[in-house]
Amino acid sequence: MRKIIQIENFRELIQVAQRGNPNHIVYKFKKDPKNHESEIEEIKYSEFKEDIKSLSTALLNLGLEKQRVILVGSNRYEWCVSYLAITTGNMVVVPLDKDLPEDELKLLIKRSNASAIIFENKHEDLIKKIMQQKDSSIKFAINMDKVKKENEIQEFYELLHEGRKLINRGDMRYEKIEIDSKKMAIMLFTSGTTSEPKAVMLSQYNICSNIVSISEYVKLYSNDILLSFLPIHHTFECTITFLFGLYWGTTVVFCEGLKYIQKNLKEYKVSVFVAVPLVLETMYKKITKSIEDKGKTKLINTLSKVSNVLLKCKIDIRKILFKQVLDAFGGNLRVVLYGAAPMNKDTIIGYNNLGIDLIQGYGMTETSPVISAETDKRKRPGSVGLVLKNLDVKIDNPDEHGVGEIVVKGPSVMIGYYNNEDNTNKVLKDGWLYTGDFGYLDEDEFLYITGRKKDIIVLRNGKNVYPQEIEFLINKIPYILESIVYSREESATDTMLCAKIVYDKNLIKETLKLNNEKEYKDAIWNEIKQLNKTLPVYKHIKKIEITTEPLAKTTTQKIKRYEEIKSSLKK
Repeated sequence: MRKIIQIENFRELIQVAQRGNPNHIVYKFKKDPKNHESEIEEIKYSEFKEDIKSLSTALLNLGLEKQRVILVGSNRYEWCVSYLAITTGNMVVVPLDKDLPEDELKLLIKRSNASAIIFENKHEDLIKKIMQQKDSSIKFAINMDKVKKENEIQEFYELLHEGRKLINRGDMRYEKIEIDSKKMAIMLFTSGTTSEPKAVMLSQYNICSNIVSISEYVKLYSNDILLSFLPIHHTFECTITFLFGLYWGTTVVFCEGLKYIQKNLKEYKVSVFVAVPLVLETMYKKITKSIEDKGKTKLINTLSKVSNVLLKCKIDIRKILFKQVLDAFGGNLRVVLYGAAPMNKDTIIGYNNLGIDLIQGYGMTETSPVISAETDKRKRPGSVGLVLKNLDVKIDNPDEHGVGEIVVKGPSVMIGYYNNEDNTNKVLKDGWLYTGDFGYLDEDEFLYITGRKKDIIVLRNGKNVYPQEIEFLINKIPYILESIVYSREESATDTMLCAKIVYDKNLIKETLKLNNEKEYKDAIWNEIKQLNKTLPVYKHIKKIEITTEPLAKTTTQKIKRYEEIKSSLKK
């Protein structure tokens, strides 16, 4: 197994990535993404390295050194080449969400003050309009798709080939670049679920220190195949699948969409998958439903007990016992890395019983992103793992239960917010980042999250309610998909806790043999009453709203909490 090697920038990352075998496959993808049965193309590490150098040389010859370059597109090979060509060429990359509404995209492009943009064909008309505006900073536009070249638009592969020609003629611009590892190299806009997105400034050192530290907790191997599924512009997917996978010399394949996850897991024989709880819980419910339909629930439970006893003796036969179930995932899936939200404890145990290791992490864009993570040997369901060894975490102003704001310090903490000194000073104090998350550390230093500071509901009697804690319990009800808990002021002296609940109509109908929404609501309300009995009176849910419509979310599947609450309060 490869050793953990210290790196400080992405040039060093690329060198470390191909240290084992430059002929190893770094990417596999469909030649025609629109054809799900298309032939699969393979790219070697040596080819990837040359493509990065060639594209970067071409960008440098456009005069873009020290300039900002926007990158907006799907999870694809050209995106990965562009990201590293920009950053290793002493330029600043600005990854944007490809699914943002046009007005928001235009605003972020303007705010970034970028000189160039690399994009997909679907954004070409918008980019042309922006370039025609007098106040536009965009001088160069590069389309990742193979389209007819126009005067104001350059074609990605033509530019890459031009860079290759320049290198063959002796162009040494790329080789002469000196990287300042600690200056801003990545500008990331936060999701902005509650306010205007802030531009987080990260350095290559920030991200590289995070990659190295994660490596002490999570091990990957050169024969691992990672499925890139979450939006790659987001720091979680970008750091963990793309850059962390590269560091360990793995092969990355690109998912073709939510409904193709299972197909892609099978055809690429994926061994590592980075996901969010919502996706994993949906997949697990399908597994358990399939097991129930075949009448094998009792058998699976018995086999799980047997395998868990053997595991204590260091005998692992889960892959053999549950081969038929695991084959639905391609038969090779060994570990799933997840974060962004709490996971149902029963789901975690269920996956682990089948032989699929679930490893949870916690972090934020401002910390590059990982703050804590479980290891393959040290886990505690309900926690978000152990704080990374190169970070310090403390709990600020804890209450009688030890709960307070999580504050973190270390090499992966951001430089600050771009052009936003006020907000930077609010969260960065003496090198400590105030995360806005509330939580506590247990006696073994496992970190627990109780909720966001801005989400805490303060009742009239001064009691604090962390809505995520109650939502976590509501979501454990088998036919509940998701929920949000919020408060409604009933009078000058009374604050009422309410819940908006999304249920699975087919599952509740099949499970409880019910026929209409009134019966569904009565059944769910009875479950909530039972839940209330387990909670202090001040945490009781007193009103519910039920729906089959999914809650509004960002592209990284975070619930747009305040948008949903605002809508519910109007009713």
